[in-house]
Amino acid sequence: MEDRILEIMREVFDDATVDTSCSQSNCEKWDSLHHLTLISDLEDEFDVEFEPEEIAQMRDFNAVRDVICSKS
Repeated sequence: MEDRILEIMREVFDDATVDTSCSQSNCEKWDSLHHLTLISDLEDEFDVEFEPEEIAQMRDFNAVRDVICSKS
């Protein structure tokens, strides 16, 4: 699952260097528009729907992974 999350993040942010340390604070392409694209792509890939509170929490790779794991 982590590899797929990273693949999606790399695609959304158009950055092959994205790794598990990626966050809104260190990825300049992680703006509000890209955040919504990331959420949409993750929902499609993992067949889940995120609540607004969860979307707000998803500010780095670890938080994204944790929220997706909580849906399983």
